[in-house]
Amino acid sequence: MKDLVQKIQETASFLKAKGFVDIDIAVVLGTGLGSFVEELEEVCSIGYAEIPHFPVATVESHKGKLILGNIANKKVLVMQGRFHYYEGYSMQEITFPVRVMKELGVKTLLLSNAAGGMQKKLRKGDLVLIDDHINLLPENPLRGLSDPYFGNRFIDMFAPYDEGLNKLIKKVAKAQKLSITKGVYVAVSGPNLETRAEYKYLHAAGADVVGMSTVPEVIVANHVGIACAAVSVVTDECQPGHLKPVNIAEIIAVAGTADKKLSLLFAELIRQY
Repeated sequence: MKDLVQKIQETASFLKAKGFVDIDIAVVLGTGLGSFVEELEEVCSIGYAEIPHFPVATVESHKGKLILGNIANKKVLVMQGRFHYYEGYSMQEITFPVRVMKELGVKTLLLSNAAGGMQKKLRKGDLVLIDDHINLLPENPLRGLSDPYFGNRFIDMFAPYDEGLNKLIKKVAKAQKLSITKGVYVAVSGPNLETRAEYKYLHAAGADVVGMSTVPEVIVANHVGIACAAVSVVTDECQPGHLKPVNIAEIIAVAGTADKKLSLLFAELIRQY
């Protein structure tokens, strides 16, 4: 684990030298979600491949850039693209950026993702504020972290999504006349989409939306003391009795249509935070 600590500190030092200091809030943009950067007064942009020890995004819709910008005199760090278990990365690699954020002084994290909607009321393009999650990924990012540097491994997950942030998101959405519902997100490994039986099983287990990300970052954010909130964009309707064939290109296209309203929501949230 000393090797991981050294990598985190080296990456943080590299970014601090590039001006990534005194950051107020960080944002992770999911599949097909990228126009939030248009809300920024950009200061600096670095490709993941240029950052020491950083993984490289292999999903086409994830641009793979770390961006520093300003919104309403607040410094914002943006991950334009994330890493997934299905890409072959370990949980430590997937969550490495969150641990670097902690070294950079980040105290608040906003996450977004594209997800399948299993509730009958959910439609393509809807926004779902994640209130809780079910973790069905086969590995945990806290596994093996015995070094005191990482803190208590037995973190409480009673309320992994910050109540204050969620209340503010709902308030901002209402003011902007954006419809947003509260729901439970279930994380699966992917990359294949689910079968009819699997959607039925996941929904019966209490999940409203299903995706392949977010939960590892949330676990580590809670581990290191970063308050977080997450919003899913429903990109396909996955009610077991009404399934239709879907492909990734369609999912990305639907995410793109909802991208603007999610970006405006996050930008206004940051202005009021």
